[in-house]
Amino acid sequence: MPSSYFKRIATKQHVFVWSLLLISGVAQAQAPEKDLAAYVNTLQGTNSDAHLTRGNTYPTTALPFGMHTWTPQTGENGSGWKYQYDKKTIRGFQQAHQCSSWTRDYCVFSFMPVSGPLVVAEDVRATGFSHTDETARPDYYKVTLANHITTEISPTERGAHLRFRFPDAASYVVLDGYTGISELKIWPEERKITGYVSNNKHNRNALKNYLEVVFDQPFTAYGTWENRKNTVQEGQQQGAGEGVGVYLRFADGATVQAKTASSYISPEQAGVTLQAELGKFENLDDTKAAATTIWNQHLGRIKVEGGSEEDKATFYSCFFRASLFSRQFYEYDKTGKPYYFSPYDRQLHDGYMFTDTGLWDTFRAQFPLNALLYPTMHGRYMQALLAAQEQCGWLPSWSFPGEEGGMIGNHAISLLTDAWMKGIRTFDPEQALRAYHHEATNKGPWGRSNGRHGLPEYYELGYLPYPKYRQATAQTLEFAYDDFCGYQLASAVGNTFYKDFFRSPDVQLPQRVRPANGLYAG
Repeated sequence: MPSSYFKRIATKQHVFVWSLLLISGVAQAQAPEKDLAAYVNTLQGTNSDAHLTRGNTYPTTALPFGMHTWTPQTGENGSGWKYQYDKKTIRGFQQAHQCSSWTRDYCVFSFMPVSGPLVVAEDVRATGFSHTDETARPDYYKVTLANHITTEISPTERGAHLRFRFPDAASYVVLDGYTGISELKIWPEERKITGYVSNNKHNRNALKNYLEVVFDQPFTAYGTWENRKNTVQEGQQQGAGEGVGVYLRFADGATVQAKTASSYISPEQAGVTLQAELGKFENLDDTKAAATTIWNQHLGRIKVEGGSEEDKATFYSCFFRASLFSRQFYEYDKTGKPYYFSPYDRQLHDGYMFTDTGLWDTFRAQFPLNALLYPTMHGRYMQALLAAQEQCGWLPSWSFPGEEGGMIGNHAISLLTDAWMKGIRTFDPEQALRAYHHEATNKGPWGRSNGRHGLPEYYELGYLPYPKYRQATAQTLEFAYDDFCGYQLASAVGNTFYKDFFRSPDVQLPQRVRPANGLYAG
């Protein structure tokens, strides 16, 4: 059996011992004996606010490392506080990508079921709910609102299956175009919506999220609206502009199912993805069953022994959170070939890309875990790191979905070295060393972790001086660790130039000429 067992001990008033069953990326995880997904509480971490922490979680419904996730929305459009446990109303059910509250989100749209008179404004359509009427699992979310509308969601990697059960009254589904620009079209005969939304914090890349939504019930009325002044255009089939959305009316008291999928590549690709991921499922229950199987196989990679049921719920809820990032940013064409629209050079490329990860937050634990549990995916991620560097000139440090440059350190080399030492050899180590050498001897245009912050002082003094540089001690330690990783990789592959450079970079650099722009020559 190609598995390794490791003992770990945690203390919570008593000793809780578990065994970690690490499955290779080639072998399939054995089917778990019970429904492990039932242990996961996706509401964990949602009882938070800005006074308590800058970070928060939301009740994510998604597949492991899926390109899109889904969540109920209690916060207003554009708020980083997407869902807070103490809020009393829900105003939508979102396609989401948010990593934390301070990053906000991108490529968002939401659905909201409305009963009775049509209301579109997010503050007006917001409806009361109770947590006792809420089911929050990774494979399935369900809530019955105070107006007796029930919403259910089950995910695929790039889409979702939704079901709305209305009371016996006028029944609407409102699609909100969120904070940026959108262009949407209603196809009554086909019972579908197509178009795109484009929104993110900085709108640097103006990334378009092409969507296709297919309903199983006919529309009895429809129209467009916009969420700046909340004007409604009855009977209009398409619209474009800031915050443009659509609404659909169904038979009173209907039960309505919707299949949706999104693409960063094209409207056609959204349709290809919808058919590939959701075409075989007749109803939401089928999609849910498939999602449950995937999550149970995924969570079954780690077998927990001992402890209480509460301990197991805590463990699997945390394991679930460690199974969301980095997010897939690639899609499959009609032939099943992976390709992606790059947020770095805005071109189409074959292969794999990943996003939504700040390496300072994840290089210590998340990625070493990925290397052990998912070596095939991790090998693809190593390729994606170097592909991103080719496309924008810099190794990623905080991708969201392009480079943000946040936090500190140049930790891509840590990931590359760790992967190589663990036997993941999907990339050229010489290319990795060249990329990191460039990172370590130049300053990039985005943030403190894009290139080497405090470059002259680091090499002239051996550290970043305070108070000239914030977090000077921490940054010095991060750079030193990253240089150690560069040294280890160079040593492992026998590259004496990079080995010597990263062993004693201060010895290498004094003879170099500092050009007019203040950067050391490469």
